[in-house]
Amino acid sequence: MHALKKNRPLRRIVLAGAATVSGMVLLLSMKPHTSAETAVAVPAPSSSSGVSGGSSSSGGSSSSGGSSSSGGSATSGTKTVTGDTVQTRWGPVQVRITLKNGKLTEVEAISYPSDNPRDQEINSYAVPQLRREALAAQSANIDTVSGATYTSDGYRQSLQSALDSASS
Repeated sequence: MHALKKNRPLRRIVLAGAATVSGMVLLLSMKPHTSAETAVAVPAPSSSSGVSGGSSSSGGSSSSGGSSSSGGSATSGTKTVTGDTVQTRWGPVQVRITLKNGKLTEVEAISYPSDNPRDQEINSYAVPQLRREALAAQSANIDTVSGATYTSDGYRQSLQSALDSASS
């Protein structure tokens, strides 16, 4: 016997209801898109534009951002540069680097997606991993963190733009 035979209308109603409920559950479990208007970037503090110190090699990264930066401090070969804000699918990503005598000594993510608990969970492990990799590589030629592809790409682009700005 066929499951949808006409002499069993209750079975057809139950199957149609179950299919509708399953479809609604799948539809509601999708992550909503975050528009650029609701994403908030942390502004970089203003400082003098004087720079001194050596330059840093970019290590041949395949991504390249713009060369604009905001901020820089000049004290005994130390330079702080903020990279471009990179808009990703889930929100903006921006990094600030510190170079001392041409060596990358600090990388700080000043803006990254954190609008919802899932973003916070992903970036709580991705951002420190990206920082460690950037400091070890001394360039933007770093691996993508599994599960945080968009954040990794934005981080890499912003890091490259900061390195480009620091070397010019």
